[in-house]
Amino acid sequence: MGEAYIIDGVRTPIGSFGGSLSDVRPDDMAALVIQRLLARHPGLDPSRVTDVIMGCANQSGEDNRNVARMASLLSGLPVSVPGETINRLCASGLSAVGHAARGVRLGDGDLYIAGGVESMTRAPYVLSKSGKAFARDAQLFDTSIGWRFVNPRMRQQYGVDAMGETAENVATEFHVSREDQDRFACLTQGRAAAARARGRFATEITPVDVPGDKRGEVRRFEHDEFIRPDTSLEALARLKPAFRAGGSVTAGNSSGINDGAAALLVASEGAVKEFSLNPLARSLATVAAGVEPRIMGMGPVPATRAVLARTGLTLSQIDVIELNEAFASQAIACLRELGLRDDDPRVNPNGGAIALGHPLGMSGARLILSAARELEATGGRYALATMCVGVGQGMATIIERV
Repeated sequence: MGEAYIIDGVRTPIGSFGGSLSDVRPDDMAALVIQRLLARHPGLDPSRVTDVIMGCANQSGEDNRNVARMASLLSGLPVSVPGETINRLCASGLSAVGHAARGVRLGDGDLYIAGGVESMTRAPYVLSKSGKAFARDAQLFDTSIGWRFVNPRMRQQYGVDAMGETAENVATEFHVSREDQDRFACLTQGRAAAARARGRFATEITPVDVPGDKRGEVRRFEHDEFIRPDTSLEALARLKPAFRAGGSVTAGNSSGINDGAAALLVASEGAVKEFSLNPLARSLATVAAGVEPRIMGMGPVPATRAVLARTGLTLSQIDVIELNEAFASQAIACLRELGLRDDDPRVNPNGGAIALGHPLGMSGARLILSAARELEATGGRYALATMCVGVGQGMATIIERV
């Protein structure tokens, strides 16, 4: 088995729902990050890329029919370079990077571009077709997030709780208070605002030139816009429960509905030498696990335990932990189940999805990129990237700085 190296990565700034990226197609976003990534490595022969693997959770709008292949072609990569789109919902981008690393380790290829994309703003409505003539049973769904065309057997056997309801389930079953959730949200907002202010995200973000008005003007979008730097505990406490009467999960202690794309370059040891590449980290292992769909937020717990067992490491050896914050309730519950403090300084040191946003297909790739850059900045050795997944899964990856 060979070694798989994370060489570099770029991402767009994360846009708010209906925000600065609302006029940009997801295939164009994905093409942009691929272009910018390759432009940083002019000595690389693009025709040598084995595959482009992109995660995308929706795939029912402009991201349909294999958005990875569309983005590959739109980016200017040779037509000989194939593309594959994969869907593990929230962990699609993490799965894409894991697939690329696995391909390298198995010797299937030497160079991969892996990442993810999501435009939750531009996600369409979908209308079912009737199974018989003159039927009046058509169903209409908004595909930005959540269940659609539910199998009755799924509803009966497992329930079809919405994401916010699963967060309430976790808060209740694992005794996570509203106060603790708001405190966690305030902490992550503060960390993200501080990181943006000191230019920490400049190593990750590539700007997006967004078409302007009819006069052809272009505006440059270059900073994450979902961050709320003025967040306070008092302001969070005033928010009403968003998903359940008398509940504790609010818009302020939940991740957002967002837009963005990310792409990483994954290479073998042979490609590192041939193209004189400077790796950020090596990918050690990626593991997925399943949990009950109604508490899907707990997925990082078994996934983290499994990836630690796979690598022979302990949490005490991990220097950076990028835990996707779908909701404060599930992030806190996962940390406590893993024996970590709510405010562990290793966890999301530059803020997480509650502050930055959560473009579903892109987020997992962002976690790997952020973890690798944080190891580079701090000199740490190991980083863990982990996240929960809708319909009851968790995923985790461990990387090592080189």
